[in-house]
Amino acid sequence: MADYIDAKQAADRLSVSRQTLYAYVSRGLIKAVPGDDPRQSRYLADAVEQLAETRRRGRKPREIAKATLDWGMPVLESGLTLIENGACYYRGQSAVELSRTAALEDIAALLWQLPVGSAFPRRAPLTIKAYLELASQVGDALPAETLLPLFAVAARDEPTSAWRTDPAAVARGSGDLVRILAACALRQAPTSAPVHQQLAATWGVDAAGADLIRQALVLCADHELNASSFTARCIASTGASLKAVIVGALAALSGVKHGATTTSVESLWTSIDPDAPAKSLRDRLQAGGSLPGFGHPLYPDGDIRARALLSAIGDDFPEATRLTAAVDDLTGTAPSIDFALVALRRYLRLPEGSAFLLFAIGRSVGWIAHGLEQRTTNQLIRPRALYTGERP
Repeated sequence: MADYIDAKQAADRLSVSRQTLYAYVSRGLIKAVPGDDPRQSRYLADAVEQLAETRRRGRKPREIAKATLDWGMPVLESGLTLIENGACYYRGQSAVELSRTAALEDIAALLWQLPVGSAFPRRAPLTIKAYLELASQVGDALPAETLLPLFAVAARDEPTSAWRTDPAAVARGSGDLVRILAACALRQAPTSAPVHQQLAATWGVDAAGADLIRQALVLCADHELNASSFTARCIASTGASLKAVIVGALAALSGVKHGATTTSVESLWTSIDPDAPAKSLRDRLQAGGSLPGFGHPLYPDGDIRARALLSAIGDDFPEATRLTAAVDDLTGTAPSIDFALVALRRYLRLPEGSAFLLFAIGRSVGWIAHGLEQRTTNQLIRPRALYTGERP
């Protein structure tokens, strides 16, 4: 008969924390099975020993470095977001279920572990005077190019500086940062209205459209240690302000392999013949092109966030349905959140670049959460490099 052990025993034998053990499960390194108590998982003892032996033997430093940094072994402990078995959870609660009714402000309160009223007071945040002047001068520049400089000018360091230890004061400053970022996205003065309502009012969409925007923001709020969130934690570990955390994370998000993937999805969509998407896609693949916005390493069966958002849009946007079906027939890959955001942008006829803005505004809540969590560790993130150059 197979010998099973509980989570504490498995973690002890692997010399890791319970959180790291759960991360191993989410990455398929070890399998958890239900126990007699459905709240407690069990682990096959032989499998735990095999993994422990692999850890003891180790691997070549280069292989370890690659596995750690490329969708591999966990590098930090976090209690914010769990991605496991094709699902995403914010502090143990399903992100998809939360997106059905919660606003971005509710998710901020959950991730920051603070009351909504403390994080988002009724008064509108103040901005630096030079912001509105700069906002009036950016013209038709794309949001991915203007959001960072506008935010850097509009927000202040002091409310979320490292010396701030009062949670209520930091919460107010953090909520202001989210509202200011939304204002920068719209190039207007910040208000105290819920963020999704601000966006909907400025973009001229109805109540149903506002609800889709709300859902998109919630689904984008956090996603574990993606590139921008890891950047945010590194910056927070130095003792920088949470404003600096968002500035650095925005820089990371602007890359074409991260948030600016939405721009690539827009280009793909424009290049496809809506009456013959399969032929257009096949020609693109045969020419060596890629299909941005499809497939995700953490969701082998499809990005649950994209599925939820596209399902909320429903059958009213057949162009998206035809495109996703054609990609599925050709490659077997499902859409990611990047594709779903672009689909929402096109469905609601929002301004070009709005998909990136939804991603950035929603994710700012997660960046702040990572910054706050990293501060509690009082630890500087300073990994070592694997030197590959000429030896002295």
